Amino acid sequence: MNNAASIIILIFLALTFLQSGYEKIFYWKDNVTWLKEHFSKTILKNQVPLALLHLLIIELIAGILCAVGVIQLLLKSGREFGFYGAIFSCICLLMMLFGQRLAKDYDGARTIVIYFIPAVMAVYWLN
Repeated sequence: MNNAASIIILIFLALTFLQSGYEKIFYWKDNVTWLKEHFSKTILKNQVPLALLHLLIIELIAGILCAVGVIQLLLKSGREFGFYGAIFSCICLLMMLFGQRLAKDYDGARTIVIYFIPAVMAVYWLN
């Protein structure tokens, strides 16, 4: 199978972002409460629900595109969905990285980089 690594990374990204989106939808209040405290000393302090909604939308787009990209690769019918899923994954992770750096949560920012590396690899491989 020529696309095994791409498929595995797309599955990883789909699981990551669909699970994260699920948690944001079903635990919205808990997330908003925690994030308001997390960003209380930043320019985002009054924008947490809106920022979280934007992040949720991008996560769901990324997760769905990655999942469809896996199917597309398995059916050998193209790479476009996986490529755009990887792009949206990178955008989402960059948004989160910006937030963590803004909140001066450097450990959180470092963790995001761990997810960013395979996302960039997927963009490269699927381009």
